[in-house]
Amino acid sequence: MQVVLHAGVHTTDEDRLIKCLLKNRDSLHEQGVAVPGPSRYRRSLRDAIHALSEHPPEEGAKERFLQRTLDHDTPARLVLSNENFFCVPKLAVGSDQFYPNAETKLADYREFFGGDRLELFLAVRNPATYLPDVFNISPQQSFDQFMGGTDPLALRWSELIGRIRETLPDLPITCWCHEDTPLIWGEVMRNMAGLGPDRVLEGAFDMLHDIMSDEGVRRFDAYLADHPGMTENQRRRAAAAFLDKFALDEALEEELTGPDWDELMIDMLTELYEEDVYEIERLPGVRFITP
Repeated sequence: MQVVLHAGVHTTDEDRLIKCLLKNRDSLHEQGVAVPGPSRYRRSLRDAIHALSEHPPEEGAKERFLQRTLDHDTPARLVLSNENFFCVPKLAVGSDQFYPNAETKLADYREFFGGDRLELFLAVRNPATYLPDVFNISPQQSFDQFMGGTDPLALRWSELIGRIRETLPDLPITCWCHEDTPLIWGEVMRNMAGLGPDRVLEGAFDMLHDIMSDEGVRRFDAYLADHPGMTENQRRRAAAAFLDKFALDEALEEELTGPDWDELMIDMLTELYEEDVYEIERLPGVRFITP
């Protein structure tokens, strides 16, 4: 069995990805792909992974988990999603690292699914907007308390992925930039489900609809209906063209609340992020989805 884990990160999709895949649950089931509802597995998987920090998996633990999670026989591909898999938001940064315990959690996860082929899916996001947004969903009273002495300029997503690769060198990782999500949403969904580029899934343009005017949505949907045979690249170019003309300015603007950063700090974080993405794209064992 192939077991796919979408581990967020925090504030990048708010369960939109798994909800879009759930719209296609029946058709995916016909392809041997299971997409269970998160309420069926998140707590039990969390408890099972936590228990592994103290002792090896109990005999039959995985089989019992699958029985509780699935409505049918074991599929060829199981898709799971939880942005809190690595940790809760208040622990998202520490010691100048993103998700300091990520590789340990994934090592336990691999032990639990021993014998299965695992894949990790992960969005990354500009720290200039990521850090304030994660702080705002954490219980900390101040941004400094949330950061815990971590220097924002020291944080690198490539460092996180490098730690994961070092601990689990055979784990395939798929990454993408949160900022690109509206244009690549369908491709992310298909890759999660293990489908080819010609498969069109319901909800593939939901993220685009969120940042486009109603007129733009109507025209874009009509254009897709009139051109059913378009390739992935053609659909993406069409999406970019409609977004360029009909984007909602207020949806593209992000207000930073929490840190007292000036424009220079934001520009520095953004430039470092762009350099970091360049590094991630060249990491071995990493598939990076771009527009």
